[in-house]
Amino acid sequence: MSEPATIELSEEQQALKAAAAEAAQAILGATLKEDDEAERFRKEYFHALGEAGLCGIPVPESYGGLGLGYREYAVVLEEIAKVSASYAVCVAVSGLPSVILSTMGTEAQKERWLPGLAAGELLGAFALSEPGAGSDAASLRATAVRDGDDYVLNGTKFWITHGGYADLYVVMARTGGPGPKGISAFLVPGDTPGLSFGKKEEKMGMRASPTVEVILEDCRVPAENLILGEGQGFTVAMSALDSGRITIGAVSVGLCQASLEAAARYATERKQFGRAIIDFQGVGFMLADMACRTEAARLLVHKAAALRDAGLPYSDIAAMAKCVATDAAMAVTTDGVQCLGGYGYTREYPLERYMRDAKVMQIVEGTNQVQRLVIARSLKRRYGRD
Repeated sequence: MSEPATIELSEEQQALKAAAAEAAQAILGATLKEDDEAERFRKEYFHALGEAGLCGIPVPESYGGLGLGYREYAVVLEEIAKVSASYAVCVAVSGLPSVILSTMGTEAQKERWLPGLAAGELLGAFALSEPGAGSDAASLRATAVRDGDDYVLNGTKFWITHGGYADLYVVMARTGGPGPKGISAFLVPGDTPGLSFGKKEEKMGMRASPTVEVILEDCRVPAENLILGEGQGFTVAMSALDSGRITIGAVSVGLCQASLEAAARYATERKQFGRAIIDFQGVGFMLADMACRTEAARLLVHKAAALRDAGLPYSDIAAMAKCVATDAAMAVTTDGVQCLGGYGYTREYPLERYMRDAKVMQIVEGTNQVQRLVIARSLKRRYGRD
């Protein structure tokens, strides 16, 4: 089953979509089941995606990227996610330092890091969450103390994608008093003395994507690695998360589409009582709902991306896109398993992996409960009376 026509994409976007699909399948397709079961991340696959031009979509051409928008980025991430959500998230997370540097970095910071990140030669990570600071990111406790021309960082970060593998970490640490205004953002190279790694999480899904505890013990970084200035870290983090909600939404759409295709293909081939099971209303209507959810999620993700590309306010729409797309991924992948019956519950088919991978999408980049909080606050500002 092929996807519905996408007339809203330009010829160039269609070509990028096809190239991304081909590259993702060629690079990632052979070892999906094996790596999922072994919880194995292959950094060389990330490098190969970079060589295919898929890691620097929104990075300016002057720094080695393609200089395209988040609409194109969403298209590419969806195609990678159809093959492997783990590596789509890998590209998206590594892209967070890129978008931070592109929009808020100094010229020296951009020249030092952006070309390698855009080429996929360097793997990026984003270190905000802590054992006691998840949704309440402003309560983080890691510290950064100025010492001459350096800052010395101490603390522990949890749930860090690429922990132990990344070449560059964007780390949020407290330089001032309590609350968001006391937080600053730092570039911490992966080989910094005092940077070490603890527990690797054993996860339900996304098993080819490493999630590791990051430990900072007297990590000394030069003052020029500070992003924007002291007290600007929360602004840096929230801006990155707004963009990240679009990319997580795009990954979720890829999971939806992959599940829909696999389930619809199976339902047209599987016969019961002399008929393809898609002809039975119980299955056919389930597939129809899966298709509706997939298309609706894609359109909302693309709207958020288009607003960002146009330089218009997009935070509330990004929250909606993330919320709707990730909820859709959970529903569509669950129904995909149901369409296959007992086969869907086995590892012989990819539906069970899609379902396991989908769950975390409702949690990362701000839980969907937090997204609803963001949306409700936006509605209050828009419609509230003074």
